[in-house]
Amino acid sequence: MPMPQHLQQWFCTGLVGLTAAVGLSGCGEQRVAESPHLLFGNPSDAESRLDLPNNFLLIKPEFALSYSRDRGTANWVSWQLNESWLGDTERRDNFRHDPDLPGDWPVIASVDYRDRRYDRGHIAPSGDRTASREDNDATFVFSNIMPQVPGNNRGPWNDLENYCRKLVRQGKELYIIAGPLGQKGRIGQAQLVVPQSTWKVILVLDQPGGDDWDVSPETRVIAVNMPNLPSIESKSWREFRTTVDELESLTGYDFLSVLDNQTEAAIESRMDEG
Repeated sequence: MPMPQHLQQWFCTGLVGLTAAVGLSGCGEQRVAESPHLLFGNPSDAESRLDLPNNFLLIKPEFALSYSRDRGTANWVSWQLNESWLGDTERRDNFRHDPDLPGDWPVIASVDYRDRRYDRGHIAPSGDRTASREDNDATFVFSNIMPQVPGNNRGPWNDLENYCRKLVRQGKELYIIAGPLGQKGRIGQAQLVVPQSTWKVILVLDQPGGDDWDVSPETRVIAVNMPNLPSIESKSWREFRTTVDELESLTGYDFLSVLDNQTEAAIESRMDEG
């Protein structure tokens, strides 16, 4: 049986965390090069090195991320979204600690979210990985979860996730990077950082299966930064649009870094109006 499109390049075995822990090389570098989720860059130059615990790279078949041991959450998660990722798999709801993280790091569990003020908020959403049970399962590791107030998670953040899947069903292919920003407190035994806001960058390609040269200065990019506050629940996600340049200034990350300078400058300075 042919391998699904989104896993065709996933042939390097072993865990990135294990590769770093035992001092091996080569496999991790190969996985970075082959991962479809990092096609447009690694925003923080994350690496799977134990001496970089707050910018620790994990590459999974379903998404890639930079993890912060001290925050207890990802810095960012990056993922490809096209029709090959969407199906009819029901939501699994099996939240759990990420076994790919180094074994001596703090274990994140649902008990850390006992403070009912905050949802276990997905970064790469469960709804973006419904082609198989394995894909959907993968989104419930706590490295892909951040504390979100319900008004954010179930309001405009969720609405934007649904809008992204609508674009895919119209024939688009998306490359998405998202994460938390700032600190408004900590919760749980693991002292997870509660972000002040949640941000997202969405590159919208008209033709699925393309490469970075399919991006032009006119290519659509959606960037948002949503306050992690209950009061935004009834607001439209469009009210929180910003520019990629502004998000780079706030986060210190370099998004879409593989693009040529002219194209990158054009699309990162323009606010979406769609």
